[in-house]
Amino acid sequence: MHYFIAILAPIFWGSTYSAVALYLGDLSPYWMAVWRALPAGILMLLISRRGLPLSLPRMLAVSFFNIAAFFLLLFIAAYRLPGAVAGTLGATLPLVLMLLQWLTEGKRPEPKLLSLAVLGLLGVGLLLNPSTDIDWVGAGAMLLATFFVAQSTLWMKRWEAKDIFGLTAWQLALGGVMLVPFAWGLAGPPQAPTLDALPGLAWIIVLNTAVGYWAYIRSITVLGPNRQSIIMFLNPLTAVTLGVLWIDERLQPLQWLGIAMILASLLWMKFSDKLALPRSAKTAAAPSR
Repeated sequence: MHYFIAILAPIFWGSTYSAVALYLGDLSPYWMAVWRALPAGILMLLISRRGLPLSLPRMLAVSFFNIAAFFLLLFIAAYRLPGAVAGTLGATLPLVLMLLQWLTEGKRPEPKLLSLAVLGLLGVGLLLNPSTDIDWVGAGAMLLATFFVAQSTLWMKRWEAKDIFGLTAWQLALGGVMLVPFAWGLAGPPQAPTLDALPGLAWIIVLNTAVGYWAYIRSITVLGPNRQSIIMFLNPLTAVTLGVLWIDERLQPLQWLGIAMILASLLWMKFSDKLALPRSAKTAAAPSR
């Protein structure tokens, strides 16, 4: 069940690029960031009706890094890059996390997790169409967004809020409020979404954001940030798959190999975790000498 919930986040988030292409291409990326965060946060707060799960300074910090700055940069990337390119750059998250842990906590990367991260990243790299022209503004925005989400992920793991639903709700609400002045200053007053955009907005707000962020934050605490970041390789895989199904994109043999490598890294992690459980149980049961 833990792994099933964990995969919801990358699957829903991987649909962002197709939702933008199909329904939301006429909306400003800056206001799109607001529409994604603020309504989802308000909806979840109405359901939970709970106070801040962290102190106000910590809550503001994770809200800015994980929501406001991340969403703003993500939608800049989503509007300027193909889904496969954005997904490839975002797939550096496991390595960025391990590097931050090494630099800030002195925690060296586990060889197995480092190997899985490299294997999955190579697989994601193969999904990238080599003929694609890369927009360097979009690429820079995606890499910076990855750093922000990596840092906020480590904070959330370290601070260990017990109310995961409330932590998700307050992050989305506060982050959405922070985004309003940025969107207004960069794109002017908000435009009313058209009727054609409503299906995409409903998907983005409810499943992509509310459910996706709850699943991600919960999985950080249950599985740990490094394992969850490797599961996030399903994000670009979902983006590419939906591009094939909905936007009539085509895959080359090397891209199919990339998909196989991503799935191999995930199965390797899941299988090795299962093998580790009996060994740890035997160690715990062994009499001390």
